[in-house]
Amino acid sequence: MNPYRIGIDLGGTKIEAVLLGPEGEELFRRRVPSPADIGYGAVVSAVGELAREAAGKVPNGKHRTVGIGIPGSVDPVTGLVRNANSTCLIGRPLQKDLESLLGLPVALRNDADCFTMAECRMGAGRGYGLVFGVIMGTGCGGGICIDGEVREGPHRIAGEWGHVSVDPAGAPCYCGNRGCVETKISGSGVARAFLAEHGEALSMEEIVRLAREGEPRCAAVFDRFLDDFGRCLGGLISILDPDAVVIGGGLSNIDELYTVGVERVRRYAFHDALRTPILRNLLGDSAGVIGAAWIGR
Repeated sequence: MNPYRIGIDLGGTKIEAVLLGPEGEELFRRRVPSPADIGYGAVVSAVGELAREAAGKVPNGKHRTVGIGIPGSVDPVTGLVRNANSTCLIGRPLQKDLESLLGLPVALRNDADCFTMAECRMGAGRGYGLVFGVIMGTGCGGGICIDGEVREGPHRIAGEWGHVSVDPAGAPCYCGNRGCVETKISGSGVARAFLAEHGEALSMEEIVRLAREGEPRCAAVFDRFLDDFGRCLGGLISILDPDAVVIGGGLSNIDELYTVGVERVRRYAFHDALRTPILRNLLGDSAGVIGAAWIGR
């Protein structure tokens, strides 16, 4: 029989839990702010509390699984979290600590993998064989789904295109390289580029709004963002040749990505008649928590 599936999306600003029934139906959902004390212990406690609350909705004697999406990955050798935007998780045995707390097996996956899983099972990527899922928000990540299964790879970093260096002379990235995809097409990367160029702090949202109003500095930065999007995604499509690309994260709501941005992808992809559909996600910010539920074993 199919299990009851508990999914938790562990983000920097919120933690969300969902419980899916045996047929994939949603039975419970709760979202809370991430702890003001962003220390590791507070995060473990908050995740554990939500997981126990969801587990309490499962009928007695029924099998349940727990999957958690995190903004990083787990080192397959040490079992410790690495490369997490929530830096308090780095170097911590999060999986082991949660399993001890809950008394249940816990599966951990990168949040971009969870997004990709959900969109391929229930969203815009459904019905496609090979899907590349993109998260463009404060950072930039990706996941690869092949015939309904998300690929992790031996290093558990499959799809991690945000830290491919596309400009050796570009801005420094926290990973230690320069000109990574994330520095070019994430919200934080574009905002930092604008500040460095013009000495004024504007958010990505403000840059987009002012660009649409014709403000010349913002229009130039926004056009460069769309061009960088085309170059980065066009190169990836040339390597992977996916059946579809699904865009998620806060920046996925920028309409120009699906018009001007797609034209720029066509310019840079190694094909003069690009047929890869570049799709807006269907599940919104629910994708991560739903995908987390599906990764539990």
